[in-house]
Amino acid sequence: MKNISFILDGYRGIYDQRYIFVAVLCLLYPVMIITNCVLIYIICVERVLHKPMYFFICNLACINLYGGSAVAPFILTKILREDYQITWLSCLVQIFSIYTYGGCDITNLTVMAYDRYISICYPLQYEKILTPRKVVLGIVVSWLLPFVRSTITISITARLNICGVTIEKVYCDNFSVVKLACSDTASINMYGVVMMSLTVVLVVIIFYTYVRIILICLQLSKGGRVKFSTCIPHLVALLNFVIGSSFELFQSRFNMRHVPYTVRVVISLFVLILSPIINPVMYGVKTQKIKEVITKKVTFKVRSST
Repeated sequence: MKNISFILDGYRGIYDQRYIFVAVLCLLYPVMIITNCVLIYIICVERVLHKPMYFFICNLACINLYGGSAVAPFILTKILREDYQITWLSCLVQIFSIYTYGGCDITNLTVMAYDRYISICYPLQYEKILTPRKVVLGIVVSWLLPFVRSTITISITARLNICGVTIEKVYCDNFSVVKLACSDTASINMYGVVMMSLTVVLVVIIFYTYVRIILICLQLSKGGRVKFSTCIPHLVALLNFVIGSSFELFQSRFNMRHVPYTVRVVISLFVLILSPIINPVMYGVKTQKIKEVITKKVTFKVRSST
């Protein structure tokens, strides 16, 4: 294992606003934990929600907890200690966590799009097609494939000879580390292009699926609009992923120096911290059965306390 440490130079760009970032993260991180844990708890304990769609939502909440915890505590610790260095091993672990989170997110959203497609386009065959075995398989695949992908990424990156030590971000990402390499990076670059292409393919498949769903719903008049409302939180989660990932991609590949650094940090943290908060809130507000269960439990608690 290489005995080197990187300097996360991004903290210099937010030095004057560091305590604002601390305050905001101290607020957002607990909110992210609470909202996702509440969603998981509600789905697990309420038998009426023991259906494929809600199991996939529960899985998404678990993914949100995993991804949101990959960066927020780390950034808080670095700012409070004013220690802007990270070891080679810690950097690789962080890259693995972030990449795994992104892979799990888009894979699970793909499975959720398939679930909505079957539910709306083939309602009479829904339970026959989406058996408990297939639901479990979908959840396992949404975790397993990204872990395999990230393991390959880390194994290739770990072999690089690193000549630089300055990363112009507040956390490690693979592209920033690869730019510091003084050895041949053709293999990791090629692998990155392939993985990025697969992600784009999944996003296209998801959008195509929802276009098909919209066309079917338009033919169903009022009933179709009600059915399509179950897709709205999924689309919001997808847009969160696409917006956050796209900005991160542009920031890594192109010169974004004309954008204020504080703005770049906020947007780059969007998919890792804000998105895991927005998703469970959307599912709680826009998914009728989840909303009904939460309302019933809150009403029961209020009546019990009076």
